Formats: sequence, structure tokens, C-alpha cells
Amino acid sequence: MNKGGVGGGSGLGSGGGGGPTAAAAAAAAQKQKTLLQRVDTDIGNIVDNFSLLVNVARVNDPPVRNSQEVFMMEMRAARMVQAADSLLKLVSELKQTAIFSGLASLNDHVEQRTEEFNQQAEKTDRMLARIGEEAAASLKELESHLLFFHTEDKPTPTTLK
Repeated sequence: MNKGGVGGGSGLGSGGGGGPTAAAAAAAAQKQKTLLQRVDTDIGNIVDNFSLLVNVARVNDPPVRNSQEVFMMEMRAARMVQAADSLLKLVSELKQTAIFSGLASLNDHVEQRTEEFNQQAEKTDRMLARIGEEAAASLKELESHLLFFHTEDKPTPTTLK
């Protein structure tokens, strides 16, 4: 029997992109253990079925086979194909995991850079607000000086006589 789980759920989306937390590390370790068990099971199935297939197909026997031996050979060959198919699905799952984990780390990097740029934008906004306040205060001071000098130079009705 193929206990490797042909067509079994891969659980790719269960890891989440929570970063390097203890829960994520434990989930990754469990997934690795499960994948290694699948590999061991599938390879064991291939080897066992191949050896049984070779035992059933002895060369020194007469060429006439009964239907039970033919059925056993076909069954062992089918189980070998199932185990090989399971290994192929495992390779595909590993490729997808590598791609998605790469995207997850890329997303983490993008989020980190976005946060850095948001902080820089806030800092720039505060600096611009401070510069605007200083400019407004300087303009008020300049206006008051200009108004003061302008009123001193202007002839008044008493100075015109």
C-alpha cells in the first residue's frame, strides 16, 4: 500500500507568513518531518514492490504464467508507479513551498521598506511643518519691522506744515 498519501493535502497555506516566530519554526520543523516520512515511505514502497516484482518474474521458471502471477506483477508495478507519482508530487510541493516562501520573504522586505519610507515621510512632514512655522514667524517679524519703518518715514499732517 502507498501510505505516502498520493493526492494527500499538502497544507501549503497553513504555515502563514508570520515571520521567524517560534510557532512558525515549529510548523516548519513538523512539515519537514512529514515530508521526510513521505519520502522514506515512498522509496520503501518502490524498493519493496520492485523486489517482489522481480521474485514473481523469475527467469528460470517455465514461460507459462498463471493469472495469479500476472496479476501480482501488474499489482506490484502499479504500486511502484503510485509511489513514484507520490514522489513527483512531493517534488512539486517542495518547489511551490520554495517559491511561496521566497515570495513571503520578499513581501516581508517590501513591508519593512514601506514602514521605513512612512517613517521618513512623517519625519519630513514634521520638519516641513517646523520650517513653515519658522518662516511664518520670520515673516511676521519682518512685517512688523517694515510697518514700523514705513510709518516713521510717512509724513504726518503735523509735519507737512
